[in-house]
Amino acid sequence: MKRLDAPNWLSGLELDRAAALRTSPERLDEAWSRPDTRVLPVWRSKHLVLREDVTSLVLLGPDRLEAYRESRVLLGTGGGVAYFAVDLSPEEEHAESLGLPSMHAVLGLREVAPLVSQAEGALLAYASGILGWHRRHRFCGVCGSETRSTQGGHVRVCAGDGCGEHHFPRTDPAVIMLVIDGERSLLGRQAAWPSLVYSTLAGFVEPGESLEEAVRREVHEETAVEVDEVQYHSSQPWPFPSSLMLGFTARARTTEIFLSHELEDARWFTREQVRRREGVELPSTISIARRLIEDWLTE
Repeated sequence: MKRLDAPNWLSGLELDRAAALRTSPERLDEAWSRPDTRVLPVWRSKHLVLREDVTSLVLLGPDRLEAYRESRVLLGTGGGVAYFAVDLSPEEEHAESLGLPSMHAVLGLREVAPLVSQAEGALLAYASGILGWHRRHRFCGVCGSETRSTQGGHVRVCAGDGCGEHHFPRTDPAVIMLVIDGERSLLGRQAAWPSLVYSTLAGFVEPGESLEEAVRREVHEETAVEVDEVQYHSSQPWPFPSSLMLGFTARARTTEIFLSHELEDARWFTREQVRRREGVELPSTISIARRLIEDWLTE
């Protein structure tokens, strides 16, 4: 069951990531100084948009953001233009620090992503993920010394004497799966979710575990259902804060449900129940969970 005619939301970046440019401080400085360079400001994992037209992202020239040069991350190049992101998180008021008028608003990625294009959503996810990594890795996990950003923001190097450990952006793999039993699929919900929202099951991959093993373990841990015929569907970056969602379908071998402490409820829904929203609402349109369900509905 695959419909890979288009990438999942938050993926589909249209920039060249320009890995060769990262290793040249001189070329990075030159790219930063060009008036046509565009910089995406991010404030505490949130994004600036035009209040009157929320589909318009705030991209500024580097001259407006020179004070944040040390936090810059090269995102890539496209059409001869270099794109960077900078972190405004130390500022108490993002708009005041940039001198922006009140027509600008700040929204989280979950709010903005459904309103912008596929390519812009991928750009925001990229910027959110890598800047979030920088904020969480200011100190070396080996010796505890401060780290400094290098290679265009894609490596942090320990500044401690005798250490020099290199730290790279990490991505945590997580499996997310639609369990199928004929014309039914298994959906669950957490207590914190809005009323009637059900979604696919998901969980992080553990050390020494294959993806297929993780699918079987997570389904069984959460619902006691046993599955086989695990098939890969597609993947999606999920920077909340740093996951890669690996989507699968799986065939149920048993169907009796016993809930774990992680779920408030889990049940089998027929295609017609999901299509008609009979006692069920679906997850966000930007999530791979939604795509797994919709692909099953149109199978």
